[in-house]
Amino acid sequence: MTDAISITRDLVRCPSVTPADAGALGVLESILKAAGFEVHRVTFSEPGTADVDNLYARIGDQAPHITFAGHTDVVPPGDESAWTHGPFSGEVKDGFLYGRGAVDMKGGIACSVAAVLDYLKDNGGRPQKDGRGSISFLITGDEEDVSINGTVKLLKWAAERGEKFDHCVLGEPSNVEVLGDTIKVGRRGSQSGTLYVEGVQGHVAYPHRASNPVPDISRLIVALSDEPLDHGSAQFQASNLEFTSVDVGNAASNVIPGQARAKFNIRYNDNHTQESLRGLVEERLAKACGNRIRARIVWEPSNSNVFVTKPGPFTDLAVAAIEAVTGRKPELSTSGGTSDARFISSYCPVIEFGLVGQTMHQIDERTPVADLEKLTQVYRGVLDRYFT
Repeated sequence: MTDAISITRDLVRCPSVTPADAGALGVLESILKAAGFEVHRVTFSEPGTADVDNLYARIGDQAPHITFAGHTDVVPPGDESAWTHGPFSGEVKDGFLYGRGAVDMKGGIACSVAAVLDYLKDNGGRPQKDGRGSISFLITGDEEDVSINGTVKLLKWAAERGEKFDHCVLGEPSNVEVLGDTIKVGRRGSQSGTLYVEGVQGHVAYPHRASNPVPDISRLIVALSDEPLDHGSAQFQASNLEFTSVDVGNAASNVIPGQARAKFNIRYNDNHTQESLRGLVEERLAKACGNRIRARIVWEPSNSNVFVTKPGPFTDLAVAAIEAVTGRKPELSTSGGTSDARFISSYCPVIEFGLVGQTMHQIDERTPVADLEKLTQVYRGVLDRYFT
């Protein structure tokens, strides 16, 4: 069965918790090969990480080339006994399809596949009846974890083969409340680090012989948190720096610790690059330390850069397709966390539009069957407009 509901059920029934594939890519491979796609299964490796299987499939060999991207890996289901229906059952009950990944984002992938197959059937098995145009799928199994052996490497592999993408639709669950309310056209970048403050260890009864880093790190946390990094930009909300933990590694109540550390994460907009952002924070830290506090920041590597797809013909096309099916004109949003769109944006304009994200990563993750049907119609509408 190649309708969106059947494909979603088949995918959900594969317990593909990152990095396991559990047969999910095989489901897609079988369907796409039968439809005439040239399908490649590519496994990527890196020391210290698990091998990850990925899939690339294309039909057509000319421009324009639109690709549908997504991930079949899912987060762990948690306490399976707490689920109303089994997390990998794909059960349909009372108009909802249940299962881990139903929303994030096996349902989105299923809808894009069903829409493409329906479109090809009406066009003699080709993207366009005159032979022009190409449609492809970029599917990874490494989005919900470290994102090292997935989309970023699959894109490089495709580029080395001479593949060129004109536009991409990523089926992440972009909608907030109802289908059709939001398209994600960008994401803020993410940068993490740890602030270290050095002191001198000593006995609490003799503080003059020690230097306590706890009050100092408290002052620095306030200093770095209180001053805004910026006030937003044309398409992004303000950047924010959030401290997420503070620790001294001290189990004794009568010892002044010799060091304190605090972890933080920054979500930043297009006012900054990674380099300029780090420079700004380092400058503010130096000012707050003065000539007394000894502190430093150790930055973590990040592959989460800020990006935005600016309004234009492609976003207009997507808005029209969404409005025709749902009756809603979606907001062009850059809110939320990171996604694989940050990698795709280096190769072509990308938008994110999928299901409603309210139950993703939750117990009883589920999507209305009606939304699967409507999202398929939206993707079909995108294809109709794209190739005309």
